[in-house]
Amino acid sequence: MNYTLALDALPATYACHCLDCQTWSGSAFALHAMLPEAVIAVTGPVVLYAHEGPGGHTSCQRVCGVCHTRIYNTNMAVPGMVVVRAGTLADSHLLDPVAHIWVKRKQPWVTIPDGVPSWPESPSPEEFAAAVRKG
Repeated sequence: MNYTLALDALPATYACHCLDCQTWSGSAFALHAMLPEAVIAVTGPVVLYAHEGPGGHTSCQRVCGVCHTRIYNTNMAVPGMVVVRAGTLADSHLLDPVAHIWVKRKQPWVTIPDGVPSWPESPSPEEFAAAVRKG
């Protein structure tokens, strides 16, 4: 499976430190980019995994049908948007997260740089959009 993003530059990314992201990534946090669904084009086999989140919204995870890496998801709470797993981007080494969410669950050894917005849980949509726009 391959995917492309119709973007001129790397997207703004954020780190999520929630327990689900830690478990699903097998790491301390997961890097994400929230983008309009129209910018992603996928070729090859994709496996869909749908589950209901704590707020009652269905999240549909897309994983590579070959290696089972999570690539992106959609959520009925934010129609028309996708959340891309930024670590799967070809230039992921160039990413610099513009925000951190669910930091009340972050690993104690993770240090968030001064000046980078962070929230104990999920920010309001307005706060989050402002942080991502600045990035």
